[in-house]
This record gives sequence, structure tokens and C-alpha cells, in this order.
Amino acid sequence: MNNERIQQIARAAGFVTVLLVAIMLAGCVNTPPTAVHQPMTARPPLKTDYVLNSGAIFQPSGGARPLFEDRRARYVGDTLVINISERTQAAKKSASTADRTQDIEMGVPTIVGLPGKSLQGATVAANSANAFSGKGASSADNNFTGTITVTVIEVLPNGNLLVSGEKQVAINQGNEFIRFSGIVNSTQISGANTVQSTQVADARIEYRANGYIDEAQVMGWLARFFLTFMPL
Repeated sequence: MNNERIQQIARAAGFVTVLLVAIMLAGCVNTPPTAVHQPMTARPPLKTDYVLNSGAIFQPSGGARPLFEDRRARYVGDTLVINISERTQAAKKSASTADRTQDIEMGVPTIVGLPGKSLQGATVAANSANAFSGKGASSADNNFTGTITVTVIEVLPNGNLLVSGEKQVAINQGNEFIRFSGIVNSTQISGANTVQSTQVADARIEYRANGYIDEAQVMGWLARFFLTFMPL
């Protein structure tokens, strides 16, 4: 084997090694996908270099706040505290029964002048029974409480606020992601700049995590392959 061939094999092996290392590193720092409204945060618009002064307390600039205005969120980039208090309970129970019974009895009377006298006096009886019983029950109980601060990412034409935010908590060798987004009616924001999650429309709440503990609970791709394509 010549030196050029050996160098080609070495380069190929090095490329495969780098690729495997990149895949392993990507698997260590991967971020769980999300279904909340994007983006997670938004910066306020840049202020102009100069502001037209009308000579009064009122300022026509969109970024100005009135003198006696509270600090409730109302502009893009403002923050809002969401008190997450979600509790859902659901239960379903069903039962059905069906019974069917059928009896048939037939007798041969006296036969006169007709063939088949051998069947005279014979009796035939048949009965059938069919029963069905089915029961089913399901229940769910979910509880999610916490607090997260989100950012106004868009102000809708009717004054409602589209908010979105994320909180990341690193614990040992895993990260936990708490995400929230939804549409807030500005009139429901309290004086402390807070709102209950039950008052948020189109709310999307997520609690996800990554790390070796969560990876251990996920079926591998090879097992999913055999589970999908093998009928047994």
C-alpha cells in the first residue's frame, strides 16, 4: 500500500472522528424543541437621537411615559410577571352490556300419505346465547405552579400583549427549561405588574429538561426502528 493511499485513509478516519465528536457534543448541549410563541424575548425599539418638545408635560414620542403613569407592561420589550397556577382534572368512566338469548323448537306432526314417515314424531330444539360486557375508565390530574417573568414581544392592534419568556435552571448535569407564552389583556395586569396564567389567552406552558436522566427515558433510534417495522 503506497503512502498516498495511507494518507487518504488517515484523512477519512480523522474526518469520521471529528464528525463523531461533533455529534456527541451536540447531543450534550442540545436544547429541547419548543411550541411557544417565538421569539423568547424582544428588545425595545431604539430611541431617536432627538425628541420634539411640544413645550408641555405631554410628549408625543411613543417611547415616553406620562408623569403619573404606573409601570405596567404595555410596550415591546417591557417585562411582565406571570403567576403560573394551572390545575386540570379530568375523569371518564363508561360501561356497556348487551345480552341476547334465542330458543328454537320444532316438532314433526303425524305424517299421512307423504314420504318421510321415518321423521314422524321427531323433535328438533336449538338455542343460542350471546353476551357482551365492556368497561372503560380514564383519569388525569395535572398541577403546575410557579413564577416566570416574560417579555412583551408584540403589541396587537387592540392593545393586547403577546408575551413570551424562558427560564433555564442548571442542576448538576442537566438543564431545565420553563417556557411560557400567550396573549395578555392589558386591563387584567395588576398594579404589581403581574397576571395569573389562567387569565392568559392562547397560553402555552412547557417544562422540559435535557441530560443523561432524560436521555435514559427516551427510546433509542434503533429500538424505534424495530418497533415500527417489525410486526411482532
